[in-house]
Amino acid sequence: MIAIGSFTEAQFSGLNIQRSAVGLHLLKDNEVLFIGRHLFQSRTRDGYCIDDIVAQIVSAMDPSSIPQTDEIVTFIQNPNGRPDGYGNTVNDRAVFEMTNRKPRAELFSVMPKGDYKKPPKR
Repeated sequence: MIAIGSFTEAQFSGLNIQRSAVGLHLLKDNEVLFIGRHLFQSRTRDGYCIDDIVAQIVSAMDPSSIPQTDEIVTFIQNPNGRPDGYGNTVNDRAVFEMTNRKPRAELFSVMPKGDYKKPPKR
């Protein structure tokens, strides 16, 4: 487990406002932790390579990414499309696990939303 960054102040504030509205605990620390096991397994199973995964993380964690929280999931998603190199324009979403490392957020997964053309399986 390593610290990989933090949310912008607007993202951090927005996440806490949304989490409070649905009765979830607030984040007290604006540090994002990363283990990567689930993310690596999920995206490589889809055919993505390490460089693709890094691009997805960087895009999803962009300062322009918009926070969203409900009772089940907390994520931030980049509203700006990114060409993924496979013929798609995707909006990368970073999904966070918020209870195991409480009061900090763990980057659990990234999803390139709109990746209709998947990379070839390796």
